[in-house]
Amino acid sequence: MSDMSANLPNHDAALNALPHAVLSVNAEGRITDANIAAEAFFEISAPVMRRYHLKDLLPFDSPLLALIEQVRDRGAPVNEYRVDIGSSRIGGERPVDIQVAPFLDRSGGVVVMLQERTIADKMDRQLTHRGAARSVTALAAMLAHEIKNPLSGIRGAAQLLEQSVDDQDRALTQLICDEADRIVKLVDRMEVFSDERPVARESVNIHVVLEHVKKLAQSGFARHIRFLEEYDPSLPSVHANKDQLIQVVLNLVKNAAEAIDGQPDGEIVLTTGFKPGVKLTVAGSASRISLPLEVCIRDNGPGVPADLIPHLFDPFVTTKATGTGLGLALVAKIVGDHGGIVECDSQPRRTTFRILLPMYRAERGS
Repeated sequence: MSDMSANLPNHDAALNALPHAVLSVNAEGRITDANIAAEAFFEISAPVMRRYHLKDLLPFDSPLLALIEQVRDRGAPVNEYRVDIGSSRIGGERPVDIQVAPFLDRSGGVVVMLQERTIADKMDRQLTHRGAARSVTALAAMLAHEIKNPLSGIRGAAQLLEQSVDDQDRALTQLICDEADRIVKLVDRMEVFSDERPVARESVNIHVVLEHVKKLAQSGFARHIRFLEEYDPSLPSVHANKDQLIQVVLNLVKNAAEAIDGQPDGEIVLTTGFKPGVKLTVAGSASRISLPLEVCIRDNGPGVPADLIPHLFDPFVTTKATGTGLGLALVAKIVGDHGGIVECDSQPRRTTFRILLPMYRAERGS
């Protein structure tokens, strides 16, 4: 018996091994213990958390507080799914599955476990993003063939008319030419989506990509914006096409810069991290791809309207008066082609675009 117990992990080690936030709350509602995942969830260390009542960390009238009272009254565990416990302290939307169980000693204390729904929801939405990208692919191929040829004829006819009309009508023929050119440029941008050639990939240091984009931004469109870096220096390489990753990060940084344009305290934060628990099931296969490499671009702009978030990566969706709505659709396509996912979490003064990518694994013998 003693030999067997010697091989068992202690109480703290077992709790800290769990990927979900676990809290102990006494009869007065004060937090008495918290595992590492709970510290990460609330962004507070366990010693500091013990100074708080649970209600101090949650929004007023949070459903979680009512669940705890229900558990105390019944003396039995209660589960609740897809409960939003977001607040200004821990962020806007924080959907979680909640399990609450009473202490066996009937002291009125409870154990609370919070399982975030965020990653599962992101992956579901990413499948929608990929479907949208495929629809753009088909549309781009059709547009290139069916529109560009007639447009060249329209433009040529307008140029011929321009030679035989007066100055007043010449402005109209010039307008026809300008609008034809504008449509051709739009179709050219969409042709990127119809390029199905295999992508040449290699081992890429994501920090080299981020620093390259930062230099480009600081020398141009983001000249007056402050950049901060929070990098994990031990991050392994990503299996990717370097030029395409630069395009992805450049699009996201440019969007962030435009969102905070004119703000005197505008800043863009670039972060990297290793998240080994994130996996994605590949369509048509039983295999699951690990996506441990996380890259985030965060800005302190006004945020994205809530009703736009679910459609943000769809083509032709934009908040810009002169935008085409293809920039983020292209980001979704490139990241999807690399086997990764991209998502956006937004609230006022904290908008984060998060990319999760597979890491580079050298082939045996190479």
